[in-house]
Amino acid sequence: QVHVVESGGGLVQAGGSLRLSCAASGRTFSSYTMGWFRQAPGKEREFVAAISWSTYYADSVKGRFTISRDNAKNTVYLQMNSLKPEDTAVYYCALKLSSIATITDDYNYWGQGTQVTVSS
Repeated sequence: QVHVVESGGGLVQAGGSLRLSCAASGRTFSSYTMGWFRQAPGKEREFVAAISWSTYYADSVKGRFTISRDNAKNTVYLQMNSLKPEDTAVYYCALKLSSIATITDDYNYWGQGTQVTVSS
């Protein structure tokens, strides 16, 4: 079983920055694709970014968010810059084996989420 824990959420003004972290257990962390998703109130969970040996971003965050990973620490990060009120959501970290995917059902392990609130 893989345990996933997100941290780093909070309240920030529009234009500000936050860095989310996601720590996962397991000895084969480097084998996993790591993804970030978000869910705003009343909306479906949506893909934000993912990283395996490459990275992939949703169009809505491209150029503002950066995903990275530290395999030695079993941790993936999401640096969020130029935040907008529409970025407000619960952000989830997820893991899957094999290649990058943007569909929630393709991911096997999920964290509990961390709240990001961007005020205008």
